Amino acid sequence: MGKTGITKWGRVKGRKGNIIMVPEAELSHKRPGPMQRYTSDGAKRKKIARSPKAIVKGS
Repeated sequence: MGKTGITKWGRVKGRKGNIIMVPEAELSHKRPGPMQRYTSDGAKRKKIARSPKAIVKGS
């Protein structure tokens, strides 16, 4: 049986300034939206860098 509740969460400011909870593994990167999904040479982007200002420091 698997363990539940093991995910560590981090806090990130959303587009409108509200705080959203994301897994700690996704704090430095985020999934691109539909318009940012492909690079200029046509390769598909898996993740893009998140702004350092978006990460909420502290608890």
